[in-house]
Amino acid sequence: MSKRVAFTGVTGAVGMALLDTCIRKGYEVLAVCRRGSKRNSRIPDRPEVMEADLSELDTLVPPDDKPCETFYHLAWGGTFGKDREELKKQVHNIEGTLGAVRLAARLGCRTFVGAGSQAEYGRTQGMLRPDTPAFPENGYGMAKLCAGQMSRKACEQLGLKHIWVRLLSVYGPYDREETMVSTSLRQMLCGEETRFTPGGQVWDFLYSGDAADALFRIGLHPVHGRIYCLGSGQARPLREYILKMKQLTGCKAQVRFGEIPYSSNQVMHLCADIGGLTQDTGFVPETDFETGIRETIKWIQENH
Repeated sequence: MSKRVAFTGVTGAVGMALLDTCIRKGYEVLAVCRRGSKRNSRIPDRPEVMEADLSELDTLVPPDDKPCETFYHLAWGGTFGKDREELKKQVHNIEGTLGAVRLAARLGCRTFVGAGSQAEYGRTQGMLRPDTPAFPENGYGMAKLCAGQMSRKACEQLGLKHIWVRLLSVYGPYDREETMVSTSLRQMLCGEETRFTPGGQVWDFLYSGDAADALFRIGLHPVHGRIYCLGSGQARPLREYILKMKQLTGCKAQVRFGEIPYSSNQVMHLCADIGGLTQDTGFVPETDFETGIRETIKWIQENH
């Protein structure tokens, strides 16, 4: 068995945690990174790096004949704000996902693991499960759902195992500044007032190191056709998470709940059923929210 893996999206919170996990486990890593991105400087020297945009994955030539075991496709453009509704950008992501499958085949991979999203479900009640009906309400969620389905078909045509992982709210070091956790922590560390919705959303947060552990385990125990919901499996009101962040940052400024209205399509309940994932891979989250936030604060302070 080849102890070599490849993946896109290495410079994000999940990608950097997965890179660290793979290296600690003794795996060689081939990292495919967006061409010219300033974030590529985050990558340590140990993995082999190839720069390419999503549109170039179809033409990317493997650097050698050494096969990879698993391909993790984490890259995706247009994940925040108005970009989620830019349909051309989202269709480009679908095409890039199919290009990633074909690249995985050229690299000799036997397994393709793609990163989906809770946005594929739209608004739901109760625990999110693989068989929960999916009715996405924005272009991003629609494209993720389509990419998952079409990449499974492409893998079947090329003889690869396919697993699609619908991630919920992942936070941690290297997180984008636009996320609620990252933005709020930075403001609190600067002693600024913060403004939120009433905070009644019931939410499931997962530390990036745990997300990486889950993905790595999926690569070790691939079951073709599986869809997993990836979260902590536990949910609490968003207000509680925010107050915990205020406590851990030592922020004295006021936290103003209710100053931002809920959006018209606000998801009010988000929690993953990870039972199938645990059964197949043995995955159990190890990092509680307080510990994960402390690690995230430490990283922000060291890289400010």
